[in-house]
Amino acid sequence: MMSGIKNMLIYLLLLPAAAMALTLSEGRQQGRVGETLSGYIAPRAEDADTLALVERINQGRSQQYLMLARQNGLTTEEVARIAGMKLVDRAAAGEYVRGINGQWLQKTP
Repeated sequence: MMSGIKNMLIYLLLLPAAAMALTLSEGRQQGRVGETLSGYIAPRAEDADTLALVERINQGRSQQYLMLARQNGLTTEEVARIAGMKLVDRAAAGEYVRGINGQWLQKTP
């Protein structure tokens, strides 16, 4: 069951990123946002564009997590944590992720 959830989660998480790929991709590449283990992106910059991007992406993720949680008998927090681990793992070299200690780390090649 968990494998199916993870695969579905990965697929669903790519949908909003594809719709706004350049914006999210630019935010990641410019170091303005980073992935967290909570399953949501967090701002590394405090400008209006970055904060609006974070809000849009996280709202979409929250809706997807809720849907997946209901479909699989899990809590939204459980689904978000699974997603967070996957998203942090999949971050590309040069992108930022927030570690367990709350510190930002730049992924290395």
